Amino acid sequence: MTRLILVMGVSGCGKTTLGALLAERIGGTYIEGDDHHPPENKIKMGNGIPLVDDDRWPWFDALIAISREALSEGVDVVLTCSALKQSYRDYLLRDFPDAVVLFLEGDFATIKQRMDEREHEYMTSTLLESQFATLEEPEEGERVLRLRNDVPPRVLVDTVVDWLT
Repeated sequence: MTRLILVMGVSGCGKTTLGALLAERIGGTYIEGDDHHPPENKIKMGNGIPLVDDDRWPWFDALIAISREALSEGVDVVLTCSALKQSYRDYLLRDFPDAVVLFLEGDFATIKQRMDEREHEYMTSTLLESQFATLEEPEEGERVLRLRNDVPPRVLVDTVVDWLT
């Protein structure tokens, strides 16, 4: 059985690192959600303007299509996407009944420092406050695993692999 594994959380929390390492470890396909934003979304965010829901739906549709295609190849798919609201997660995962969510959480100050120290095509720490304000944390459960981003990435991958099996 193949499944979609959504790695979610605010920008700068470590989704890309965890997602890439996890996909490599399980022999899955890695999809970096940020790579599939339309150019107009990247321009808005690059100018420090938070996206609104109307900006997100076409992006989510693209991620759904890409994920569906990758799953058809018979391997698990690890998708990184902020998916900050429950409604976003519901929309993204509605066609994937076996999907699981990895919520990578951390504190504002640490994540802001990480963002200020990195180079990113368009996402700067100026948008981090709006990300935290928008965040609706998922409840941990059968299909949701909460992880702290102050744990070394390889340890997080071990935790996730144990949880998945």
